[in-house]
Amino acid sequence: MAATYALTLVALIAILGLAFDYARMVNMDTELQNAADQAALAAASQLDGSSRSIERAIAAAQGGLVSNSTLISNDGEGRTIDVTNSSQVVFYISRVDAEAGTNSFTDTSRFAEARFVEVTVDMREVDYAFTPIVGLLRAQMSASAVAGIGSALCRIPPLMICNPYEAGTPATETAFNFDDAKGKGVLAKPGGGGQWAPGNYGYIDIGTNGAVGVREALGWDGPGGDCISVDSLDPKSPGEIDTQTGNIASGPQAINTRFDVYSSQGCASNGVCSPALNSRKDLVRPVDLVPATGNSCNIGNNGWREPANAYHPTSTNTPYPGNVSSMGHPRDLCHAVQDGTTGHCKNQTLGNGSWDRDTYFKTHFKNADGTGWTNAQWTTALASATLTTSPSIGQISRYDVYKWEEKASSTRLSDTQWLASGTQMTTRNEPVCGQKYGFTPKTDPLDRRRMTLAVINCKFHNVSGSSSGVPVATWVDVFIVQPSYDRGPGNSFTRKDEIYAEIIGQTDISRAGAPVGPTIRRDVPYLVR
Repeated sequence: MAATYALTLVALIAILGLAFDYARMVNMDTELQNAADQAALAAASQLDGSSRSIERAIAAAQGGLVSNSTLISNDGEGRTIDVTNSSQVVFYISRVDAEAGTNSFTDTSRFAEARFVEVTVDMREVDYAFTPIVGLLRAQMSASAVAGIGSALCRIPPLMICNPYEAGTPATETAFNFDDAKGKGVLAKPGGGGQWAPGNYGYIDIGTNGAVGVREALGWDGPGGDCISVDSLDPKSPGEIDTQTGNIASGPQAINTRFDVYSSQGCASNGVCSPALNSRKDLVRPVDLVPATGNSCNIGNNGWREPANAYHPTSTNTPYPGNVSSMGHPRDLCHAVQDGTTGHCKNQTLGNGSWDRDTYFKTHFKNADGTGWTNAQWTTALASATLTTSPSIGQISRYDVYKWEEKASSTRLSDTQWLASGTQMTTRNEPVCGQKYGFTPKTDPLDRRRMTLAVINCKFHNVSGSSSGVPVATWVDVFIVQPSYDRGPGNSFTRKDEIYAEIIGQTDISRAGAPVGPTIRRDVPYLVR
């Protein structure tokens, strides 16, 4: 027995030593890999496309944002796992290159291109306890990891419009001309049938509750839904969207809550759908129903409706004949006149920015003798107004008038106006219907009449109903001009499924933590390999 044990002793010690030292080696490998992972994630968090982002990434990987230690190594090199040289941090443009480890670069001037980073930590070793007895070789160990920066466009209203500048056959990828569009009205009609045309609107699939989720995102103060992934070199990349299946007819009703107009399908799922403080519109409602009760906050004979002398221009010539009882911020004249009338911009999504300013100020702002302001009076009164989208006071946009009114609401949004011998009313100050639901009128920073739309080249990308992975040309901020409503005899002026807005400008989707509108998040690094 003693002889047998003597013969097997060396093999037993070798197996024992191999198991012990292998476990230590695995632990060391784990420590090194964890250190590489964390260093790569720290470096990736700095890749925002701005100047010196590569230098910041290298500093982060070398201990500026993360410190890694080892408990296993006993090679006399200390307990810290380091990235000693900047050459151990390399960058890639695309995920394909990063996964393959090809086309890496270290040129710090290419900061706008760097989207992925690979970090290799210093080599370390474990002085083994038993393995050298049996003469087995050992080698130094290291680890590397690749990480990228993930971006997502979140908190977006689920509304899209086909690019009105897209034209030609075959269609081409067309940019949205903000310089031309600013201040112009945009007449959006629902898409349907075959391929969608420029000016059609539809909804974005936000991943929650189908049509109900769309209404929530359109009407609620804080839109919900999933985030849209953005994978682009450009930190302002608009990303891609999936279009929502079907025509959601109740979508405009959700938007109408911003005007203090509520319906059974308006504020979905008992959310918070506050009206704008300045909810001026061309609709009136029964005066004896204050506070609002029953259906008086809906559109209909017992609720919101057009007054007897509504603003119905029959030509693009001004001045408008006669007086108007209740006038909201109107459409561009070429969109306001009846279809088929001379001057009507039929089948044109964009107007020309020429709206009936004189009639608007004549209706809403009065002199002591009861006459309305003249052109000279309102241009003088607004001479010091802050212009956001207007080239001049004489060509002031509806949005700038809206903001000017809101800055001194107690006088510019005057008390309730009574019409038709006390049988109807129109709000001039705080909304009345929001009180029924306990909603507080909203102003900045939550401007309820300012929305964000995705602009899609529908012809080029063959959008027709449900489409996936459609690139967004850009995001645009708009001012919602008027409630969606069937106006005029036989709906000849407007229809309840139309959405009318005024172009404010391009959405800044690179902002983070913004109170309204979409937010681009670039602070989510992730491991690639």
